Amino acid sequence: MIRSFTLALAVVALAAPALAGPVSLLPDPTDDDGRVTLGELFDDAGAAAHVVVGQRAGATVVFEAAQVQAVARRAGLDWANPQGLRRIVVREGGAAPAEAAARPAAATVGRPGATVEVLTYARSLAAGDIVQPEDVVWSAVQAHQAPAGGPQDADQVVGLSARRALRAGAVVTSRDLASPQVIARNDMVEVAYIVGGVELTVTGKATRNASAGEAVPVLNVQSGRTIDAVAVAPGRAVAGPAAQVARTHPQQFAAR
Repeated sequence: MIRSFTLALAVVALAAPALAGPVSLLPDPTDDDGRVTLGELFDDAGAAAHVVVGQRAGATVVFEAAQVQAVARRAGLDWANPQGLRRIVVREGGAAPAEAAARPAAATVGRPGATVEVLTYARSLAAGDIVQPEDVVWSAVQAHQAPAGGPQDADQVVGLSARRALRAGAVVTSRDLASPQVIARNDMVEVAYIVGGVELTVTGKATRNASAGEAVPVLNVQSGRTIDAVAVAPGRAVAGPAAQVARTHPQQFAAR
């Protein structure tokens, strides 16, 4: 019995990857062939260097830090993410420095054929889809195609919702996207009236769709009166003095 148990432990030990010493994320990770590997992200990746994390279709690709951490752990690497990063940007090898990738340089005025780097969609999105880090990439386009005031960082658009169907390769513009809808018409909504540290709540029916920070009239089905509220989270809105704050900072009231 003891011999069988010892043998089982040995099999488990051989099946699980040996956890290597702590590894460090490279300060400006790049890749050359579109296949991003652990060796291109971390120092001393060792035998796990060729493990593929994901694909890069454009000038850059953005990964969720938690996703990278999970892949590294499965491959036996120990990355503690000491900086608390949310996302990791990987550039095409030989491209401009990371700062330039995060904020594309303006094209030279009047220069024929001048190009700039802008965010584009890596895949087609349907109306209502939430933008994920892998859904946007930096791509070079003719300067006249670059939208004025376009997003300067992928973090500005990740987590937003597509207002309409968007095709792969199209340039990302602010009018394409909105905060995700948190309340739908006819949803039952808890409305909190907050003033002076006191909170009173009533439940009613939403009369329209709303994203976080948007106004949503809520019908009190018992009294028949409509409450002017602001959506802050799924099934939750606020009214009264707090509503003005919720228009710009709905997250403050999302989990009260």
